[in-house]
Amino acid sequence: MLRNSLIFLSQSTAARAVVTKTPLRAMSRRFVPGETVEDLVGAVREANRDGLSATGNYLGESVHDEPNARRAADIYMNVLDRIHEEALDANISLKFTQLGQDISETFLAKNLGRVLDRADETDTFIRFDMEGSDYTQRTLDAFEKLWAQGRRNIGVVLQSYLRRSAGDVARMNELGARVRLCKGAYAEPESAAFQLREEVDASFVELMKTLLAEGNYPGIATHDDRMIDATVAFAQEEGIGPEKFEFQMLHGVRRDLQTQLVRDGYNVRAYVPFGEHWYPYLMRRLAERPANMLFFAGSMVKESPLGFLWPSGNGRPS
Repeated sequence: MLRNSLIFLSQSTAARAVVTKTPLRAMSRRFVPGETVEDLVGAVREANRDGLSATGNYLGESVHDEPNARRAADIYMNVLDRIHEEALDANISLKFTQLGQDISETFLAKNLGRVLDRADETDTFIRFDMEGSDYTQRTLDAFEKLWAQGRRNIGVVLQSYLRRSAGDVARMNELGARVRLCKGAYAEPESAAFQLREEVDASFVELMKTLLAEGNYPGIATHDDRMIDATVAFAQEEGIGPEKFEFQMLHGVRRDLQTQLVRDGYNVRAYVPFGEHWYPYLMRRLAERPANMLFFAGSMVKESPLGFLWPSGNGRPS
């Protein structure tokens, strides 16, 4: 019931209008700093000052018209230029469907090619986000096609809840490609994904160990203390230095943990989304895992109770 309600609200223009005019919009800026490239750059600067690397993501997916797909590419090229001009410690993360995969492979190759060329010019890494399981093979096929063309400053995301991921991790390690490992949050059938938390967690730990032992600078994307502790313990047991991997977390979530890991000598990267689609992004993320509502709220209350109740003008606790 709650999940269906959140999905409905994510599609509601009226609900968005209400949220936009309430303090909830300011609070949402904790997780999505704004709608413009300038908003993103400001958040990345702040992350860098805190010792964090960053990944910028322009929100959007499943684009079916060429003008909007080209616009997304233009925005990413602008982001790449700003990262280069300001010497920011950042890269970008995007979805193939955002740049036109569902329009045609020919259009995708041309539109995405502009972004990849600019990334090469600015020496900036690009990560391809993973979508639902219907797109897993298409995403990996598109990635491997780019890899075969000699693109090397690229990486992919794999999800521990998918039953197929052990084979995908092995393949990416064989290529030498950089992988971000996350648990995954789309609603998937039992045939494609583990359904029990214990199974997902066990898969995450096993894939993490394989990536740390055999992979190329993997990103371990989790806010789960148990997964982080397991990663630290395995790295120490195997003599794998903190320079060999990084932790990745969402912008605005567990900032206390992010900075603590930095103080402990680990590399940490914040995933910073931005764009006009902030409202459906937040609602869908909550719908994918309604427990995130308590998690996000708990994160805000734990770090700054007064800031949670009375957000400042920019959505950040004063």
